[in-house]
Amino acid sequence: MTSENIKLYQRVALTTDLPQYHLRRGDVAVVVEHLPGTAATGGEDGYVLEVFNAVGDTIAVVIVPASAVKPLTKHDILQARSWS
Repeated sequence: MTSENIKLYQRVALTTDLPQYHLRRGDVAVVVEHLPGTAATGGEDGYVLEVFNAVGDTIAVVIVPASAVKPLTKHDILQARSWS
């Protein structure tokens, strides 16, 4: 998946757990910024994500590598979970 395929304000799903943020694979977020890759990241682009709860409140803003997200598709099934 290249960065060009994910646009600003597009909804994405995490492809990996992020325990430091209490986020899990499959959690949904919105891309709010694209970060070009640097030598420190091995050239991999990244994203700033805003994560919301089921009622629309922001619960986290995180920076992740591009490989940690994928665009949502019309075939994805969303699931609610408790924040823990």
